[in-house]
Amino acid sequence: MSDETLLRIGILIAGLFVVGAILFFGRPRKPGQGRRVARAADSSGSRREPTLGEQLEDEAAADSAGAAGEDPTAQAELDLFERSLDGAAGTELGKRVSDEFDKIVTVYLAARAGQKLHGPDIVVAAEKAGLVYGHMGVYHRLIEQQPERGPVFSVANIVKPGNFEMGTIQELETPAIAFFLTLPAPVAALDAWEAMLPTAERMAELLDGLLLDEQRNNLGRQRIGHIRDELRAYDREREAPPLSKPSRW
Repeated sequence: MSDETLLRIGILIAGLFVVGAILFFGRPRKPGQGRRVARAADSSGSRREPTLGEQLEDEAAADSAGAAGEDPTAQAELDLFERSLDGAAGTELGKRVSDEFDKIVTVYLAARAGQKLHGPDIVVAAEKAGLVYGHMGVYHRLIEQQPERGPVFSVANIVKPGNFEMGTIQELETPAIAFFLTLPAPVAALDAWEAMLPTAERMAELLDGLLLDEQRNNLGRQRIGHIRDELRAYDREREAPPLSKPSRW
């Protein structure tokens, strides 16, 4: 099996976790499902949406029951998202202010067939693209002079555990890195995408890599247009005022 085929299979599995989290967003969890201890409901009785980490953990547990072994790329995606929402030891720079989410948009930057992306090159490219190394040991795009609002988008390694460990960055090799935009973001969804796309394109140029969409196909103009349309609709829905109740005569 060629390196390119292995890469595509790995990215497919990782992408399925992200897509699965979106498809199952808001689905009620069965009593006792997963390994987490349920959090108490707030005093208002309002429903808290399950976090991405919780959903990915549940889906991974269900999938692994019939699997022959653990796939490192898929597990890296699970670990990354769960840790980024739950919080991990280390710097808070780039940490999300809330674990609530509605949608995730993912773009992969993959090495060409037979090649790998190397740690030192990734560091240089990320710095040239204006990214900041921070929370979770991954890179983030932050709002200038307002880093406390959280990441506009983040960039992680698809290989377990998903971070860029600076102590061993010289030896790091990976088939791909992932740009992921978790909504709601600290800016409008379309604005966040318009910040993420050129950053991914710039890093792909610097690293001589290929940009792939969430279905591991080349990220072409048509798919980019569809993503923009989806995010415009997302922004419109969030800005629309609630329907007023009909007045009584």
